[in-house]
Amino acid sequence: MKEELEKFKQQVESFEIKQNEQVEIFRLKFLSKKGELNELFEQFKTVPVEMKKEMGALLNQVKQKAQQKWEEAQSQFESNSSKDKDSKIDLSLSSEATFDGSRHPLSIVENEVIEIFKKLGFVYAEGPEIEDDWHNFSALNFPANHPARDMQDTFFISADIALRTHTSSVQVRLMEKQTVPIRAIMPGRVYRNEAISARANCFFHQIEGIYIDEKVSFADLKQTLYYFIQELFGQDVQVRFRPSYFPFTEPSAEMDISCLLCKGKGCNVCKQTGWLEILGCGMIDPNVLQASGIDPEKYSGFAFGMGIERIAMLKYEVKDLRTYFNNDVRFLNQFSAE
Repeated sequence: MKEELEKFKQQVESFEIKQNEQVEIFRLKFLSKKGELNELFEQFKTVPVEMKKEMGALLNQVKQKAQQKWEEAQSQFESNSSKDKDSKIDLSLSSEATFDGSRHPLSIVENEVIEIFKKLGFVYAEGPEIEDDWHNFSALNFPANHPARDMQDTFFISADIALRTHTSSVQVRLMEKQTVPIRAIMPGRVYRNEAISARANCFFHQIEGIYIDEKVSFADLKQTLYYFIQELFGQDVQVRFRPSYFPFTEPSAEMDISCLLCKGKGCNVCKQTGWLEILGCGMIDPNVLQASGIDPEKYSGFAFGMGIERIAMLKYEVKDLRTYFNNDVRFLNQFSAE
């Protein structure tokens, strides 16, 4: 049998594999159930006991050699096949040049705002665009006769169902389901029955946020928003807070920044004031906390909301927000696909 093993070894070494088809021929000849190696294992059964150790070691050596040669050849031709496939010309492709797409400027700004607040520990949350009266109005301390409930401002689907007018409805859903502390940011599209102009549209995008915990103060709110503005627009932007009113916050304020379009000199966007309102904010009204099952005696919190279109107008110096919705490729191609 030793001679048979030597002969088998020489055949394996001398077998040339130059084409992919020869890989399978090699396997069938030497390694298959009807191959020569299997015949050697059958002969091994008749080897005298005193020779089995020696013959068994030699048989395993030639088996490993044949197996290794087959695996290396298989790997080589699979690699070559993959390279050939990648290098082939696809004749089904269009002869016209193709161009990479680009992210919409509103998406770029939204992602940037989200990332800034994530650094402060805010998590991402979202909710439905079609809302009931409770989540869109009542739970947010809107009186029954509040003007926002009027058809002039809200797209009602039925008496108690409407397209959400703000992403504050997501805040209510979070407060109802999650335990305190809550620190979240809620981006999304909202709808209001308004005339379309350079500064307004019947639908737009908002990002709102809340932070609820023990001993949360207005100072926490201001420092959070100062950090956000400086991260987004730089250290030199001027900021001011003005007292305001929102049903769901008390006290409430509006935050203005110096108009980046006219550098504070006055333009049609800032209505010649040199300032532009960028967001509304305030401490969450105790009635809102209580309506969602949170004890206002133990917990306090702040909320804020901003329009993405307004921020994008300042960031990219676009003076008419209608430009964002015209789908003009010449405009959109100015923004890189990040």
